Amino acid sequence: MELKFRDLTADEIDVRVGQITDKKITLLLYKDARCDMQILDETVGPTGWQRRHTRDNANCIVSIYDTDMNCWVEKEDVGVQSNTEAEKGMASDSFKRACVNWGIGRELYTAPRITVWWNNGAGYDRDQKNGKWATYDKFAVADISIRDKKIEKLVIVNENNGAVVFEYPGKQGKDTQKNQTKKAPQAAEQTRQAPPEYQINWTVIYHDKEVDLSKIRDEKLEEFMSLQDISKADYDKALMQFNERQKRR
Repeated sequence: MELKFRDLTADEIDVRVGQITDKKITLLLYKDARCDMQILDETVGPTGWQRRHTRDNANCIVSIYDTDMNCWVEKEDVGVQSNTEAEKGMASDSFKRACVNWGIGRELYTAPRITVWWNNGAGYDRDQKNGKWATYDKFAVADISIRDKKIEKLVIVNENNGAVVFEYPGKQGKDTQKNQTKKAPQAAEQTRQAPPEYQINWTVIYHDKEVDLSKIRDEKLEEFMSLQDISKADYDKALMQFNERQKRR
């Protein structure tokens, strides 16, 4: 039986901050377990695969039924604990890694090094807590092109301001990585606004009010709700409306 798992789409890829310094941050690309489940269902059907865990969730075995050989074929990998819900996180991580063994999301390992420079606040907002740099900005994959399980094009935007912060190939690509470690790129390159097809509409109309979710910060929720003149319940419903809209993009 020949299996061919499709490539990940832009909205199935999570972007997380790997490291942050006073001058730059590095971003990492991830997939979540729900994405793996969806692709397995699409490719072999809900009853064509199964998973089981051993060693207290440290290992996951993903099995796919081979209709030609009339038997289950297994692939296994090990996961690591997460910072929250350690056992659940380890089970999810081992499952995702086992799915990579089958080829799901393997293209993420071909991603270029993703560096976003802090340039007077142009690339992202930053703050220093307990002597460590942090950012509350969120990033997303706006566009991606994959061929033969290799990433050929990658565009990442800052969801808070809609700006393109990374393009590959291009000014931020592998060809200029060595030069970038010596000096930050021009601010004009960092603040270029994303084309309309990449921009995320953060405004939600709820009860005839425009709720701009881009202005929210985790530590300022009460202030945000006061400025928007909405209750916590209204905010939760507006956020749910936004998330549903994003799923349909």
